[in-house]
Amino acid sequence: MKKIVIFASGSGSNAENIILHFKNKSQRTVVAVLTNNSHAKVIERAENQNVEAIVFDKSQLNDGTILNKINAIQPDLIVLAGFLLMFPKDIIAHYPDKVINVHPALLPKYGGKGMYGMNVHKAVLENKEKETGITIHYVNEHYDEGAIIFQASVNIEDCKAPEEIAQKIHELEHEHFPLVIEALLK
Repeated sequence: MKKIVIFASGSGSNAENIILHFKNKSQRTVVAVLTNNSHAKVIERAENQNVEAIVFDKSQLNDGTILNKINAIQPDLIVLAGFLLMFPKDIIAHYPDKVINVHPALLPKYGGKGMYGMNVHKAVLENKEKETGITIHYVNEHYDEGAIIFQASVNIEDCKAPEEIAQKIHELEHEHFPLVIEALLK
């Protein structure tokens, strides 16, 4: 059995999509969702799918508490799905090439500190990009600089607002993220 742990900070639509994708797959399963936001909708989404939701604060992320929890689970893959904090170096060191993230743009464009969610979509729109997309990459000690695993693009010439771009990006994430995770766990 391959175990997946998901980190998320917000609504958790990607986390839920991943949980549902693996729900009836006996070889791979999401065993826990961890969040730094006690009000995040991802908690409810995880619990509704009978997946343990673990809430922590920033100090626990960096003092070894969360590393100890992850070590107790022994996941085969750690998935960041809308997780907004810098991921700790000690967890990355313990799980080399086993921590991945989805970014809502075609890296290396529109990456780095502060480039998440609507901030990315606004920047893409302001720069009059004709296309954007998603990047699934390994996580290292720098924001959005880990090795790229997969990219998918979408035409956005018809988009007039960042929310329209966000919708197209969510569709790409929901289509591709679970499949990339599945391929990594073969």
